[in-house]
Amino acid sequence: MGLLKKLGSETAIYGISSIVGRAVNSVLMVPFHTAVFTDPSEYGINSVFYAYAAFFNVIYTFGMETAFFRFATRERLRLQAYFNQAVTAVAVVAFVGSGLLWLFADKLAAWIQYPGLGLYVRCFALLFAIDALVAIPFARLRLEGRPLLFASLKLGSIFLYVLLNFFFLYVCRKAIAGERFVFMQSVAQQIFKPQWAVGYIFLANLIANAAQLPAFAFVFRGFRPQWHWHMLQPMLRYAYPLLFMGLAGIVNEVIDRQMLKWLLPEGFYPGISTDGAIGIYSACFKFGVFITLAVQAFRYAAEPFFFAQAADKNSPELFARVMHYFVLACLLMYVGIGANVEWIQYLLLGSEAYREGLAVVPVLLLANCLLGIYYNLTVWFKITDRTYYGTWFAMLGAVVTLIGNYLLIPVMGYMGAALMHLICYAVMSAVCLYYGQQFYPIPYRWQRSLQYALIGTVIIYVVQTADFQHFVLNQAFNFLLSAGFVAIIFVREIRPLLSQRKVSG
Repeated sequence: MGLLKKLGSETAIYGISSIVGRAVNSVLMVPFHTAVFTDPSEYGINSVFYAYAAFFNVIYTFGMETAFFRFATRERLRLQAYFNQAVTAVAVVAFVGSGLLWLFADKLAAWIQYPGLGLYVRCFALLFAIDALVAIPFARLRLEGRPLLFASLKLGSIFLYVLLNFFFLYVCRKAIAGERFVFMQSVAQQIFKPQWAVGYIFLANLIANAAQLPAFAFVFRGFRPQWHWHMLQPMLRYAYPLLFMGLAGIVNEVIDRQMLKWLLPEGFYPGISTDGAIGIYSACFKFGVFITLAVQAFRYAAEPFFFAQAADKNSPELFARVMHYFVLACLLMYVGIGANVEWIQYLLLGSEAYREGLAVVPVLLLANCLLGIYYNLTVWFKITDRTYYGTWFAMLGAVVTLIGNYLLIPVMGYMGAALMHLICYAVMSAVCLYYGQQFYPIPYRWQRSLQYALIGTVIIYVVQTADFQHFVLNQAFNFLLSAGFVAIIFVREIRPLLSQRKVSG
């Protein structure tokens, strides 16, 4: 019991840093950025560059972080040797990759349809290298059981990123305009160049991540560059499937931004540029953050739970109950957010220009629910040591995403991109469920879950189509329908559960 409590507390600490990072980016920075960049095309540039960054971050570490964790755990006496080898391999890739990006920055910027923005590519080249260099040290902190230091470094970087964004994009801009902070107007004019405004988001990220390097001086104290092929080769064999799984996963998550840039016909949305459409879509995409955070928190807590319970003969029934209540929680958020978008938009979107994309929100919310269901379904191949299935499922999802976006974006715009998230995760979940029932049957309660999903979808459709021409009346109606859904769940699911506990008590 003591070991499980220790595992749970450390998992919570590691999870906090990751969850807070995503929460800050979506709940705090999106309203700020959409208020600063009232033209969605500027925010669209930010979204596209970070979509490319997601791919490069996977490539730069190429699964070596997990490989180091695996091999160093198995041979603790050789921890330093594996650390030296992993850091050396990642550093070589980082220096070569970032060197090439730096040299060909202007050409690459033109190739991705952003001519003249080579400076942004160079900024990301440095950012990729720094992120790669700290990846293995962060893994070592986990291996050595230092969750507080791990979380402190992560949270400190997030805090610095927020402060720098505020300084560059608010303080400096206001000072230059003479609206506020006029005492530092001359300094702000030297620091901030309005024509590169979006780039200051990237610069803030670069500085915040670079600030982590001095803190790792003690971790690098025993580091010596080494290249021992007999040690590196098995690590690479272990890592390369993770690289492909990571790339496939990133395709499923962010490729729609790049494909919108490539495939959206000019003038598809009257008066809105392609970058503007991407900015609108990316801002509305953030409405799913509440479900995403819940799914992420669930993953941190559930994975050790699943492994601990796997040997129990009653575990299939237990896993089915976990899935059922997980689905209920997701659907409550799906209806709660989807039926109340009309007022939630004022919390998450800083400018009215982004609000015309709100129709994609319910689709993306349901897609996030399906992604959470998929993560829950993956328990079977994790506890049966068939993790290679995860690679195949992720690659299948990537193929579906690429083909679907290619077909739908030209005719449906960003709604097509949103639908492909839904379709992709539905396909991955269905295939994972099919194979899972062959190898590790679990009696999931799908009939009721589908009933609730259908009821919730009907409620959101009614909310979107009904209009009483009065904001307060609309919100009252939406609230009543949402409350009705909660009441259905309570009466059919929660109250019987509470009654059982009273009887057993």
